[in-house]
Formats: sequence, structure tokens, C-alpha cells
Amino acid sequence: MSTSLPPTATVTDRLMEANRAYAAGFSDPGMGARPVLRVAVVACMDARLDLHAALGLALGDCHTIRNAGGVVTDDTIRSLTISQRALGTRSVALIHHTGCGLQTLTEDFRHELELEVGQRPAWAVEAFRDVDQDVRQSMQRVRTSPFLSHTDDVRGFVFDVTTGLLREIDPNS
Repeated sequence: MSTSLPPTATVTDRLMEANRAYAAGFSDPGMGARPVLRVAVVACMDARLDLHAALGLALGDCHTIRNAGGVVTDDTIRSLTISQRALGTRSVALIHHTGCGLQTLTEDFRHELELEVGQRPAWAVEAFRDVDQDVRQSMQRVRTSPFLSHTDDVRGFVFDVTTGLLREIDPNS
């Protein structure tokens, strides 16, 4: 990307310049907010996961909900509920990955943060050791949520960051 920004530009300045270049060639695709494939994908925010490329998705195919670890939190349930009830999704794919940073943390992270800033975070870290078991827990949280009306097609996977392959997790193992 050629740049007209000074060397002191921030990363956000560079993102904004990239957006101007993108917008210059942008044309409205004319689609609505409802995902074409009626699927919501919940995944980790890890920068190594290019979900659209890994899953063969195009713009408009799915809702993508990302957070640290790809764990199913109350906010994830909120997003899935809106996705299903207001925007027509019917399937949920949960994608965790190998080498996740949450596997290196513990809930002590919250305690250390509280000591540093003087306030306990209202959220849990959701750290885990076993990625397969965490996927199972996430599937269970989706399947048992009273707010979700479509829980029959909920599947969980682990993305291998070294091979790019998905491995499906049996919820009953």
C-alpha cells in the first residue's frame, strides 16, 4: 500500500488511509443485513484466523461474532439472539483454535488487574486448558440458552493454526 502519511502516523491513521482507498473503489453490494447462508460463526479474535477464507465465505454470507477465545459469554448469547430472532440465522458454528492465548492465562488475570487499577472487572477471563472441552462447553451454552430459538444445528470446531484445517468436536466425548 502506498502511503502519503508521515512516518509518525499511528496504526489507526494507516487504517483510515486504507479505508479511504477502499471506499474510492467501493460500490454498494445492495444486500440486506440478513446473512445469505443463515449461519452465525462464533470465533476467537486471534489475528491468525481468516474466517472468510478458511470457510469459503463471501461478504454477506454469515454473521461473525468474535471475542477472546471464541467463548460463549452473555454478550455472545445477546448477539446470537439478535442474529437468530431479528435477522434469520438458523445455524451456529463455534470455532476455537490451537495455540490460543487463553490457554496461557488463568482467572488470576482478573485479580492482578483489580490490584493494578483498583476495580474488579465485571467479566470472567474464561481461561481454559483443554480447547476441545472448551468447545464442548460453548456448544452446551448455546444449546441450553432459553433466548435462542434455533439450537438443533450447533457445531463446534478447532482450527489448527499451523495447517489451516478444522477438526470437528464431538459434543458427547
